[in-house]
Amino acid sequence: MAHGGDPQGTGKGGSDLPDLKAEFNSLPFLRGAVGAARAENPDSASSQFFIMLAQNVELEHRYTAIGRVIEGMTAVDGIAPGEPPAQPTKIVHASLGG
Repeated sequence: MAHGGDPQGTGKGGSDLPDLKAEFNSLPFLRGAVGAARAENPDSASSQFFIMLAQNVELEHRYTAIGRVIEGMTAVDGIAPGEPPAQPTKIVHASLGG
């Protein structure tokens, strides 16, 4: 998975935003699914998110799926690997649509 949204850029979080209550749903964690990243507490999601590079059914009903990539997976595939990566990829534009 590709992980983003960390305001510190370390992967450890630290957002000033309030935590969100988990909203588990039936959206599958297939390639391109977007989920709310969190700590061990299911109600601890904040600014961080992840995008699935491959299917992972073990995340289903344990993490909140919030959408999916509908175009631009080649850009997702180009995100630098690592935790954290030596040269982090920056998201310069993203949008949510209904």
